[in-house]
Amino acid sequence: MFDIVRKHTKVMMFVLFLVIVPSFVLFGLEGYNRYSDKGEPVARVDGRDILQGDWDNAHKSEVERFRQSMPTMDVKLLESPEARYATLERVVRDRVLAAAAAHSKLVTSDVQLARELGNNQAIAALRGPDGKLDMERYRQLVGSQGMTPEMFESQVRSDLSTRQVLAGVGGTSFSSPAIAATALNSFFEKREVQIAMFATPGYAAKVSPSDADIEAFYKQNGAMFQAPEEASIEYVVLDLDTVMKGISVSEADLKTYFEQNVQRLGGQEERRASHILLAAGKTAPAAEKEKAKARAEEILAAVKKAPESFADAAKKNSQDPGSAVNGGDLDFFARGAMTKPFEEVVFSLKKGEISNVVETEFGYHIIRVTDIKSPKQRSFDEMKPELETELKKQQAQRKFAETADAFSNGVYEQADSLKPVADRLKLEVRTASNVTRSPAPGAKGPLASAKLLTALFNPDSVDKKRNTEAIETGANQLVSGRIAKYTPARTLPLAEVKERVRERFISTRGAELAKQEGMAKLAAWKASPATAQLLAASTVSREEAQKYPPGLVEAALRTDPATLPAFTGVDLGTQGYAIVKVNKVVPRTAPAAELAKQEVQQYTRAWASAENTAYVNMLKDRFKTQIKATKPAARTDASLTVQ
Repeated sequence: MFDIVRKHTKVMMFVLFLVIVPSFVLFGLEGYNRYSDKGEPVARVDGRDILQGDWDNAHKSEVERFRQSMPTMDVKLLESPEARYATLERVVRDRVLAAAAAHSKLVTSDVQLARELGNNQAIAALRGPDGKLDMERYRQLVGSQGMTPEMFESQVRSDLSTRQVLAGVGGTSFSSPAIAATALNSFFEKREVQIAMFATPGYAAKVSPSDADIEAFYKQNGAMFQAPEEASIEYVVLDLDTVMKGISVSEADLKTYFEQNVQRLGGQEERRASHILLAAGKTAPAAEKEKAKARAEEILAAVKKAPESFADAAKKNSQDPGSAVNGGDLDFFARGAMTKPFEEVVFSLKKGEISNVVETEFGYHIIRVTDIKSPKQRSFDEMKPELETELKKQQAQRKFAETADAFSNGVYEQADSLKPVADRLKLEVRTASNVTRSPAPGAKGPLASAKLLTALFNPDSVDKKRNTEAIETGANQLVSGRIAKYTPARTLPLAEVKERVRERFISTRGAELAKQEGMAKLAAWKASPATAQLLAASTVSREEAQKYPPGLVEAALRTDPATLPAFTGVDLGTQGYAIVKVNKVVPRTAPAAELAKQEVQQYTRAWASAENTAYVNMLKDRFKTQIKATKPAARTDASLTVQ
């Protein structure tokens, strides 16, 4: 076939021309780019589209950032429509600021870039003693973020330029103490209230649902009784143990390794010491240090005359509570266990010798070495098994990076199966069933990794059954998985969940009855305040909001002070209903000077943030910003409903 192509090159070029050109005419370059690139536009800023792929990639990065900063967080929470839309809004904001920087010709000079990179601690750690940057390690650092040095520096330049857009607003924001005090006092003021609670449990006890009630409630609220989506998966694991299995070590290599490391492998010398401490820390006044040192010299002179009195002297004089009761004994320890000046002296003394006064960050010490434990040197044959393990592990660590590249490329290049990469690297294809988006209770190993589960339930993995990318689930451990069978979330049969439906019906109906009676009492008490049956007066404030059901404090504080005393009702959702009588405003106690200063600073920062938001909104209008994706409907929270 390829011979025909080579012999008839011009003919084939003509055929390709006829096939390709009409497609461009009909669909245009934009259609080709969109198809091969990142999908449909979801927003537009300054005449430029933000595509679906841009949004997906940004959200993926956002989820990963949260996962790394809060490993215990359920990342499923970040896959809600609201969370995804919030990511799109952040992408739009970044594009708006970038457009403003470009239109204002705000650029970042090489000097500014160098200063910013110099302040980056991760990069600073890559500099050698001569101050020069280790470029290879620098490439590895930015490469771990999927970028080249040029891409990383371009991103930093862009970030610095966009910061300048807001610097003029945020950098000049201020708030006078008087204005801040007025706002803060209003926010933190207290109200004297009397409360009547209509709690759900008391009304739920009166509810006795029929089978028809339960069936009707089940049909109306099927989403409450769903089994989560789940999948049967295949996955492969590449780790150090796997790499080690393919490594063999010769007898000659083991002997050479033993001879080169005989001292280290033989174990560390340990010493037992006692000490007397006269405490005088780094921040102690000079006079206090001199006094402690002089006292240490007196005790040293006494114990040198009578070494057998060292333990008694430690019990009487040492200010180390942990060892003084034991005559200053610190038991056996090896190098690296104590602060350096202390350790150096201990390992320079002979058994029974007493040191001069030794100064450390803790104060002044008198040290006596009471015993020395030298390690027993084992033979090659005795150490051979652990030598082989250690040498294999070292070689496996060196080989792991190379194998990891092959693993990552393999699961990507043949994305419809894990078998090819498993066969090539001699890995086991493992299986698991009933896997959900969140780790199962007690899960261990790769299936406890929220990062892997997020990748498995990515739409591309679910719909196309493709391999996930190579996911790092632990130190020197990469995993790739794929969904073999997917079961979407489904409503469970009534027979399986009837008791749950019954409990939910009773709770819901109890809350409704509590609300009905509460609203009736509210109307009656407003008409005749003297008949109100309320608890004793107490105070509520935002500083102690956790003492009360959600929404109650806000309802009390939002009541117009000009109408006091006044009644208000609060729907507490599943908890029931509350009536609050707000009697009067209780002025806030003036805070301490330092706290008041901190509050003004926080208020000023909040005010600056509000000004930044207003400025960004103005820029959105200027650059004709459009978000084409549908915003999720706002969720209603019954606990904040005020009657």
